[in-house]
Amino acid sequence: MVRFIEEFPRPVRVIENEWVYASDGCRLALRIWLPADAASDPVPAILECIPYRKRDFTRRRDEPMHHYFAGHGYAAVRMDLRGSGDSDGLLEDEYLEQEHDDVLEVIEWLAAQPWCTGRVGMMGISWGGFNALQVAARRPPALKAILTLCSTDDRYTDDAHYQGGCLLNENLSWGSVFLSCAASPPDPDIVGESWRERWRYRLENAVLYPAIWMSHPHRDEYWKHGSVCEDYAAIECPVYAVGGWADGYSNAIPRLMAGLRSPRKALIGPWSHSFPHNARPGPSIGFFQEALRWWDCWLKDIPTGIMEEPMFRVWMAEHTRPAPSHDEIPGRWVAEEQWPSTRILPHVWYLNVLSLGREPETERPVSHSSPQTAGLGAGDWYGFGAEGESPIDQREDDGKSLTFDSGPLTEAIEILGAPEVDLELTVDQPVGHVIVRLNDIAPDGSSSRVTWGALNLAHRESHANPEAVEPGRRYKVTVRLNDVGYAFAPGHVVRVAVSTCYWPVIWPAPAPVRLTVFTGVSRLSLPVRPASPADRNLRPFKPPEQARHPEHTTVSRPTLKRIIERDLTTDETIYRVHSDDDKARLEEIDLTVSYAIGKTYSIQEYDPAAARAVIEQTTVHSRADWSTRLECRTELSAGPDHFLLRARLRTWIDGKRFVDRDWEESIPRKFL
Repeated sequence: MVRFIEEFPRPVRVIENEWVYASDGCRLALRIWLPADAASDPVPAILECIPYRKRDFTRRRDEPMHHYFAGHGYAAVRMDLRGSGDSDGLLEDEYLEQEHDDVLEVIEWLAAQPWCTGRVGMMGISWGGFNALQVAARRPPALKAILTLCSTDDRYTDDAHYQGGCLLNENLSWGSVFLSCAASPPDPDIVGESWRERWRYRLENAVLYPAIWMSHPHRDEYWKHGSVCEDYAAIECPVYAVGGWADGYSNAIPRLMAGLRSPRKALIGPWSHSFPHNARPGPSIGFFQEALRWWDCWLKDIPTGIMEEPMFRVWMAEHTRPAPSHDEIPGRWVAEEQWPSTRILPHVWYLNVLSLGREPETERPVSHSSPQTAGLGAGDWYGFGAEGESPIDQREDDGKSLTFDSGPLTEAIEILGAPEVDLELTVDQPVGHVIVRLNDIAPDGSSSRVTWGALNLAHRESHANPEAVEPGRRYKVTVRLNDVGYAFAPGHVVRVAVSTCYWPVIWPAPAPVRLTVFTGVSRLSLPVRPASPADRNLRPFKPPEQARHPEHTTVSRPTLKRIIERDLTTDETIYRVHSDDDKARLEEIDLTVSYAIGKTYSIQEYDPAAARAVIEQTTVHSRADWSTRLECRTELSAGPDHFLLRARLRTWIDGKRFVDRDWEESIPRKFL
């Protein structure tokens, strides 16, 4: 339960909108929370830069966080990126150099304000975590530290576009949400009478983002830009990297700890793509207090002791019965002084015929071809803690996979890091996928997904220069699974499940793939962590607290539905996710906002060419004398050689049609 703070050490005043002019004249919109006495007692600044509409879309989450930091002696600043929210210009893509240039100018502006000490930090979750790392690599003099949540150092391997060289359906889903958000209007109360023409300009130049990302299916220069793993040494300021095992971005945190040379810390909880003070699954922590310890250390030179604590602190999860969502994951906090840790060593298990053993048995070929619906129990690629996002009981997907089981464990095994599976295999197609899941089988037979990984076999040697597979040729490939901290209990069984499909998480290969795995030589490597008595002495986190939410009225709460339908006459399976009208009135700015989204994924059991994904959204902004409506629909299908991506935007002002946009893009598959 989050505690709401009513009074702070320093009273706070809020500047609803402040314009900062970039060197090219573009107006960038900021919302600022300041200690009321900052003019006479200057404070450091904490900057968050994202495209998600400070005026309305993130208002209910911004106020509790930024007001909290301001109340503890910081200037908390929330910026709408160029072309988003109330800022001028166009938002043409993610993480462009122009975006970084704008942020550099805002940092310089903040450092020069009379209410600022000249020291600036950056923080953010997801996009804001990405650009905190990216801007840190530009080394602006005033930027003294960053706090990055749910982000990545590698835009190709660990973002919502590709995994293991396979196309994620999240690429379409997230790209569609981004299109709808970026195409929404500026607020007339902020930008004035020019709002209509500014919106028209934004709509007429709107970008079909998924098409951009699909036109770069390999790890080329496009993805290297903004991937700080290309040069970790470029980041010299202190970095605190935070994430969750239920998120899609946890892999970057161990890499950052290993690659950076600046002062650094890591924290990974059981959380989804959320701030840890109110994340599901829990337990939640007093994240804002933890952040204050970081900022006080690096922006105020206060000895908080945070850097004397272990570098790498994580939640060691324990078994819980699989379910569509979890309030909490059982487990405990553990820590390593450094990462990688010399204490953690690989333990090898061999994939034998229908078994997983510590010793190899005679080599034998075992063949399998998964139905296209393998993966329906996966949940979302990443989630925000809502119902239905978690992977459910894996037994149905296990039945559509090759499985290799250990015997019941005689003692606990705790792993921390990235398990790897080395497969010796052949396939019968030039393009094929291998998906590997590591599952925990409880004594009651339920199957819980611990972690998973995917590999496009054309990418077996390189994500930059893939090569077609020679059908029938034997290859040795390594599938690296997502990093995880997990404790297998005595009496439980370790299962490795191998499939050729993972729908609707991953877009299928062009044709059904028959996979042959050679047992006795294929193997699993688990990063086993020995017990550490020091874990018992870790400093406990404080209970969650925050400032109050802004005054708002919930008009209607969304009803989230996830439904799987199977038509036995057509052999079609349809996976629907629908969140209906989420409608709230923001009292302090006299604005009502509503949003609804539906996702439909359909496929036939043995025909990947039937795969189709459709994302539909509706966004309404309204006041008594003004309203806008935006409808966005995107659809993806594919033939053997090309993807077909269609999209449309429809907009209205006060019930009258405004600007319409339509796209139809044919995109080469290129080993996808």
